[in-house]
Amino acid sequence: MKALIVEDEVMARRQLARTITEEFPDMEIIGQTGSVAETVAWLADNSPDIIFMDVELSDGKCFEIFRLAKVTAKVIITTAYDSYAVKAFEAGSVDYLLKPIEREALQRAVSRCRARQEAIDTDKLLEALGAKPSPWRERFLVQVGGTIVPVRTSEIAYFFAEAKNNYVVTLDGTAYILDASLDAISTQLDPEVFFRASRSLIIAKEQVRSMVKLLGGRLQIRLNGQLEHPGQFSPDLTVSRSRTEDFLAWLEK
Repeated sequence: MKALIVEDEVMARRQLARTITEEFPDMEIIGQTGSVAETVAWLADNSPDIIFMDVELSDGKCFEIFRLAKVTAKVIITTAYDSYAVKAFEAGSVDYLLKPIEREALQRAVSRCRARQEAIDTDKLLEALGAKPSPWRERFLVQVGGTIVPVRTSEIAYFFAEAKNNYVVTLDGTAYILDASLDAISTQLDPEVFFRASRSLIIAKEQVRSMVKLLGGRLQIRLNGQLEHPGQFSPDLTVSRSRTEDFLAWLEK
């Protein structure tokens, strides 16, 4: 079996890898990750048979991995919290190990995974863990050089299109390039939080400070903080005439 260890504590990761190697000579550890983003990127190019997955990772909880990546491997949740362990077990999709991990418990969990034939039921698992998937996108993965960075929607001020590229701008004014089009993005966002103001702009409600009326019935949006000119960009922060009435009604909700 090929195994992946997902654990943000280096010492715990090393200890688990050592125990697995000693207890299961036929098991090959092909990867070790410590964050949601790192794990999602790793799973895009690799297919383990079993994953030992901690709940609390360096950039969030492991639930996000199931939302952002296709997980087909058997999963053993490793956690120090009884509530997570019991709920994971009740989901019937995964096994669990309570920290500190005992060898006998590890042997039992792996044996059950070897015997289990059915694929993991992601929706059932997330619901059991109290993390049922929202119908709306909760984060985007952006690439900066060779690094993948998760950006939560709660950290996003707006999306814009410029010079045939699509960007997301965070609350600190940083702009990242996105692969997806604004048409696709707009269908993934909570309409109570984000509004498609024009063909080139999707805006977050909480970041609208004020508006200025322009000729032709359009509105110029003024934003909170220093968000209007991220880096070298000058996004068009106007609401198109056809969407002005709906935009104002949306702000009043």
